Amino acid sequence: MNILTVFQQGDAVLITVFMLLILMSVLTWYLIIVRGAQTWRLRRANREAESLLWDAPNWQQAEASLRHSQAQFANLARAGIDSLKQYQSQAGRALGQACGVDEFLTRAIRKALAQEMARQESGLTMLASIGSTAPFIGLFGTVWGIYHALVNIGQAGQMSIGAVAGPIGEALVATAAGLAAAIPAVLAYNTLTRAQRVMSQELDYFAHDLHAQLLTQSGDSHGVR
Repeated sequence: MNILTVFQQGDAVLITVFMLLILMSVLTWYLIIVRGAQTWRLRRANREAESLLWDAPNWQQAEASLRHSQAQFANLARAGIDSLKQYQSQAGRALGQACGVDEFLTRAIRKALAQEMARQESGLTMLASIGSTAPFIGLFGTVWGIYHALVNIGQAGQMSIGAVAGPIGEALVATAAGLAAAIPAVLAYNTLTRAQRVMSQELDYFAHDLHAQLLTQSGDSHGVR
């Protein structure tokens, strides 16, 4: 069966359903490719940034080596170093006296951590929406097509398998199209959600280590310059 006959013989509702399912399928594969590549690049960049940070002889060298890095670990490190510099520069003023360095660093790193985790969720809501709604959109197209096939039978006044086999078969394709859009979306959502959970744990561990190291550095008389 040629699916093009759906667009040639179907009404506006059925054609709209198929166009919507095609759009969902294209968007799903776009998000799969983009988010998959992004996740791979981020994890690689994080490993490189972590190595550069902990292998640096001091915080000045670490900050310089991470200056142009777009890794999540680098963003957290810069946020932590900048907050410690800010605290030390205003230690004798009201801001520095308002809270301890531990709380000040915790707030800054926690804010940066929340921002990085929020960026990881980009596209996941769309995949979840497609995975949950595409089958029902396809089912609606099927029901609509069958309804019109039965209406045609009633108008003809006689039952003919040849007359309804084509329209009903074309309507059933809508269910298959809905599943074709939903299944990759669900699988991609589960895979990316697991990858996000792993990366969130890695970010949390790194943020804890970074906080501990900066807190230790804050007690050094030389501080971070």
